[in-house]
Amino acid sequence: MLSIKNFFIFVPQKTDATFGVRHQKLHQVGTLMRDIRIYQNSDLLIGCSIKLNEDASHHLIHVLRIKTGQQVVLFNGLGGEFLGEVISIEKKNVAVIIKEFSNIDRESSLSIHLGQSISKGDRMDFVIQKATELGVKEITPMISERCDVKLDEARWQKRLAHWRHIMINACEQCGRNILPQINHVIPFSVWVTKVTEKDKLIFDQQARFSLQNSLNKLTEKEIVLAIGPEGGFSDKEIVLAEQHYFIPVSLGKRMLRTETAALAAIAACQTLWGDFSET
Repeated sequence: MLSIKNFFIFVPQKTDATFGVRHQKLHQVGTLMRDIRIYQNSDLLIGCSIKLNEDASHHLIHVLRIKTGQQVVLFNGLGGEFLGEVISIEKKNVAVIIKEFSNIDRESSLSIHLGQSISKGDRMDFVIQKATELGVKEITPMISERCDVKLDEARWQKRLAHWRHIMINACEQCGRNILPQINHVIPFSVWVTKVTEKDKLIFDQQARFSLQNSLNKLTEKEIVLAIGPEGGFSDKEIVLAEQHYFIPVSLGKRMLRTETAALAAIAACQTLWGDFSET
């Protein structure tokens, strides 16, 4: 007979992948509550009415079939969230009056700066989405030696705008009210010389240290994680990182894909030093 002493069930929240608006369902004494979270890149003031952006209006009208009088939660990425009420619905626009402000902080106590080598396809999108949900504060897309994504400046700018949109959608879904920072694409060899945080880790399959024994404790509540592309960092890049006080660490015996390594490292750091260990 199988004996299980510790048994946990994790229930994910339901999300809308097409837009990122978060639906949170809470059963309280037989009632169903539902929060619709929308990012609005503008000043939000109590008592003022605003027209929501085109994407949000379209989603509310045509997907959620929102009605006048329904409540929505707005945030502008600067902290806190605003309760609003829909006051008018037109063909392409939804107007909301802002009723109250809540200074809710869902940020992690651990500041994580993720340096992520850029990968092909939608894998980079996946990393940015999930890193945002896991509480990363800053993301720097990097071009390393084995990175085979090459674009001109105009296309990099479009890619950054796309990643920022993914980040916003992830914040809508997970409840974050402060947008993480996403930096311009930079060569790895330049990035390692510019990072100012004191505790810095670079992930390498051949490293002698595990994540847990690489640092006895953090110097401050901030950490930098460098994640390589498919095939990992080159020996030359590892040496360069060590010269700038990065500690090479391993994520175990198995070879992980770049997107898996990033999310495993973030989750482990949040467990060891961040809000996964907080009640």
